[in-house]
Amino acid sequence: MNIGFVGVGRMGANMARRLRERQFHITAVYDTNRATATSLAAELGCAAAQDLSEVTAESDVIFTVVTDDSAMRNIFSGSGDNLLINARGKLFINCATISPQVHIEIENLAHQAGAETLEACMASSIPQAREGRLYLMCGGREDAFRKAEPILKELGSEVRFIGKAGEAAKVKALVNMVMNINTAGLAEGLALGAALGLDLEMLRKVFSQTGASSRVLETDGEDMQNREHSCFFSAAHAAKDSGIALELGRSLGLDLPLARATKEQYDRMVAACDSFVAELATELVAGDR
Repeated sequence: MNIGFVGVGRMGANMARRLRERQFHITAVYDTNRATATSLAAELGCAAAQDLSEVTAESDVIFTVVTDDSAMRNIFSGSGDNLLINARGKLFINCATISPQVHIEIENLAHQAGAETLEACMASSIPQAREGRLYLMCGGREDAFRKAEPILKELGSEVRFIGKAGEAAKVKALVNMVMNINTAGLAEGLALGAALGLDLEMLRKVFSQTGASSRVLETDGEDMQNREHSCFFSAAHAAKDSGIALELGRSLGLDLPLARATKEQYDRMVAACDSFVAELATELVAGDR
């Protein structure tokens, strides 16, 4: 079976590496960052496709790991070049965190082209992608899921079929909404503890043994305490994902005040970063003069 990847940032690249190690044939990779695709292709011994349609032509199964709704629509329905050109008989496994409605749109487009799609929403991070320990929530037609299942089991420690197209994306939106709320709450709790002069090692231990415990505490608490700011999940992605959940709430006439407040926090982080980068660029330009 020939497998292609579209979107080979840190998650997509490590999924491809994992499948290559498990003796799957990776035939083509594509990324808007050409250097990234070329480097990974050299590592895996496959083609660095210049066109999306080339990935489809070279592959039986194509994984997509892109950033947002716009990117997803573009790779499947962009004018001139897209994944659905001559796609009959192909299976697309879409792993990005995007709006449920977009998954439904893509499934409909794929079926018109004689292809199949499956959403395989990921809850985990880069090490889990590399080690085959992703938590995968799948949505689409069950026959597409059964076809993809042997591959997905090499990528995930848990592979769960949720239901029809869009359903897994709803679950993933709620996972990330709650995770983002927990992350903001933990950061505030540790910050207040530091301001009070408390021993943060002790505080984290108490949190872990009481109602303040969370998976975020387990995975991120020590880094927060140590102000280790290596970025594995950006504020921009957190804001985008909370926005998906808020839109789902709005569509039902529901107000989600904690999710809204958390998204506003992440939006402020993104704005602060953009402002800093703009100021730095101005200073560098001024220095060149």
